[in-house]
Amino acid sequence: MTEIEEILGSKIKPKEKMFLLAAKLKEEDDLMDKMTAYFSKASIANRGTCMEAIANITGDNPKFAEHHLDFIIEQLDDKAPRVKWEAATVIANVVKEYPGKVSEAIPRLLDNTKHEGTIVRWSAAKALTTIAVNNPSRQTELMTIFNKIVDKEDNNGVKNVYLKAMKTIARNK
Repeated sequence: MTEIEEILGSKIKPKEKMFLLAAKLKEEDDLMDKMTAYFSKASIANRGTCMEAIANITGDNPKFAEHHLDFIIEQLDDKAPRVKWEAATVIANVVKEYPGKVSEAIPRLLDNTKHEGTIVRWSAAKALTTIAVNNPSRQTELMTIFNKIVDKEDNNGVKNVYLKAMKTIARNK
């Protein structure tokens, strides 16, 4: 049993698992590679915890994800909503460091704007708007898309993420 499996299989509370996993990932350089290898065979709950741990780390240290951005972007297509929204959170966290690379996530994030789950749509909105604010070369294209999304989005919280970003972009031009 790997260290990751030991943490995720332990009897501690889910949030404690996430924090413990995040701490271990920060300590051990090769553990992230082991986690990505484990990921495909992990349960939905454990995949969510893994992505949440990465989101937790990248909130303070975006460079942590540098060598794993392709893996993170791929998780935007996961069947599990929690994995999708945590992956989008990571994208939002790292956009300032890697604006070009995370632009590759735009098509997958746009797919997630149509998801039935509000949190998935909100996280996609947060990632997309953070990309737009921090990547001027994509702003015109994304602003057009945001206008269309705002017209169709029925959740005010999600809609407000787009509206706030659109105001910020307009103010900065």
